[in-house]
Amino acid sequence: MQIRPAAALTGALIGMSALFLPTATAQATGRTTHHHTVTVAHRGASAYAPENTLAAVDAADDLGIDWVENDVQRTRDGELIVMHDTTLSRTTDVEQVFPDRAPWKISDFTLDEIEKLDAGSWFGPEFQGETVPTLEEYMDRVSDNHQKLLLELKAPELYPGIERQTLRELRREGWLDHRHKRRLIVQSFSADSVRTVHRLRPDVKTGFLGTPAVADLPEYAEFSDQINPSYTTIDAGYVSAVRSVDGAHGKPLEVYTWTVNDGPTAVSVAGMGVNGVITNKPDVIRDALDDAS
Repeated sequence: MQIRPAAALTGALIGMSALFLPTATAQATGRTTHHHTVTVAHRGASAYAPENTLAAVDAADDLGIDWVENDVQRTRDGELIVMHDTTLSRTTDVEQVFPDRAPWKISDFTLDEIEKLDAGSWFGPEFQGETVPTLEEYMDRVSDNHQKLLLELKAPELYPGIERQTLRELRREGWLDHRHKRRLIVQSFSADSVRTVHRLRPDVKTGFLGTPAVADLPEYAEFSDQINPSYTTIDAGYVSAVRSVDGAHGKPLEVYTWTVNDGPTAVSVAGMGVNGVITNKPDVIRDALDDAS
């Protein structure tokens, strides 16, 4: 079928707009993506500030990064905090403050005890005194910065009921209202945990961390909106297979891949069709994707 001249001209103008408008938007906002590939600051901008701290959230904001990722766990007295490891030793001075409490599991310490720890000096002297944030403090900072949150339930098998508790805290902080839900994704390496979140709040966007077999994708799609694998485990064929399956909300499953810290790899996975790239160096990845586009 031939395209009429007027239609052809309209199509050409639309195509030119598509070329120029994203650039203008990027210049105006400083927040850009490559073919809608989202850049997510892993544990905050963790190459530039101590991971999973408020300083890392602010570092991502200073770089103009909308999305931050974090890890949620629970203290001995039932409070939710943000930390990646299930022990406190790597990123705090717990061994000096509580030398007789090995192996320094988060679940063995109260929030009051954890708040006495320095979670910044290990990264650099300028971060001395940075504390381990509660989930409430973390969400408040993300809200203040008008950022978006990719929240990971870390090792949920250690914390029975953490899915319901986290959702309760999200609701209390306003993160489950219509406006905030568009800025929130809850993910986990535990399929059971993701399934529980979807069952409790089917309106919340969810992601499964891992690389399920293609044959198993329909099962994961019953409770997930994303499949979020390591970049070392995927290729274009796998990404295409994931995106050909509709997720829990009736839209094609998305793929956010991790942890990519160099530009060429980011451009490569973006070319595979991933929807998001999770990185410790969000400025490097964003700029590489912008240059490639």
